[in-house]
Amino acid sequence: MHRRAFLTSLVGASAAVAGLSGCAKGDASADAGAATRPLAGKVPAGTSLKIASYQDTQQLQFRLAKLPELPFTVSSWVNIGAGPDVINAFRAGSLDLANNAGIPPIQAHYQGFDAKIVAIGITRKPNYLFATKPGSDIRTVAGFRGKRLAFSQGQAQGVVLLRALKQAGLKYDEVKLVPLTSNQFLTALQSGQVDIAPLANSQAPAYLKQYEGKGAQVIKTDVVDLLNLLWAPQSVLNDPAKAAAIAAYIPAWAKGQVWIYEHPEQWDEEFYVKTQNLTPEQARSITALANKPLFPPAWDEAVKWEQETADLLAEGGFVKKFDVSALFDHRFESLAAKAVPAEYRR
Repeated sequence: MHRRAFLTSLVGASAAVAGLSGCAKGDASADAGAATRPLAGKVPAGTSLKIASYQDTQQLQFRLAKLPELPFTVSSWVNIGAGPDVINAFRAGSLDLANNAGIPPIQAHYQGFDAKIVAIGITRKPNYLFATKPGSDIRTVAGFRGKRLAFSQGQAQGVVLLRALKQAGLKYDEVKLVPLTSNQFLTALQSGQVDIAPLANSQAPAYLKQYEGKGAQVIKTDVVDLLNLLWAPQSVLNDPAKAAAIAAYIPAWAKGQVWIYEHPEQWDEEFYVKTQNLTPEQARSITALANKPLFPPAWDEAVKWEQETADLLAEGGFVKKFDVSALFDHRFESLAAKAVPAEYRR
């Protein structure tokens, strides 16, 4: 498949059409000056947000950490996580704020949808590994040559794969990239539709439990997906009340992640065991790979990494080259760092 065709294969023709119309009269033409207006010091009464909470993780960590009540109404916690799905929800107006990696904002920009990054967390250890289909003899990334690789252009798994290929000295035309979304990866592996798929660390134990006896393997690398971020449509940020609510939400988001890191046994039991049906042993194996939360006071490293990612995608013909500084709303830059102890800032 030609690389430019990945766009419609992943988000559908309707989303592509919406992207074109958005350039003309939607978010892409929103009030550019809104991003420079000072944030309100108080959230106006009656303000509400629709916030992404994949598998109800946000509500669970807020409840377990006993965080203070938010000064606005969450009108809906939306069970959504994958980048392409988030972009479509943004377009539909059914979502105001989401938690993703660095690549979805790049993909949204490529589609002509204007959204901004409002909070940054840094990850230093890999969150993903590569799983082989059952019966595979692939043991290294170099062995990906000529193989069918599950690839999601608009998700973190996609950039992890591209960075791993670059690190191994493999060119895009030396492999076969199969366009899928991450929720299709496991089925594609199980059926042999692909030879390799990037899986989150949390997915690997269950996959190996079922297929390791049939020859499935995992391949670990040192490739990291650096950014864990919050982002919102420009139209949402143009609303002073909603922008103030987002500013109030960011400290709670950061504190919730710190609580999880500091209470691994409780999180293992309440989330992985009770909601994901993993064994305590599997839960502990995932938590052992967890990143220490880091919320930098300044976003220089994040901007540099995001630019490198966008350039990597542009080199492969997946997006057009652009300056990623347009993706960051620096009014929110220090809020997460100020909310956590100094050891979680660097």
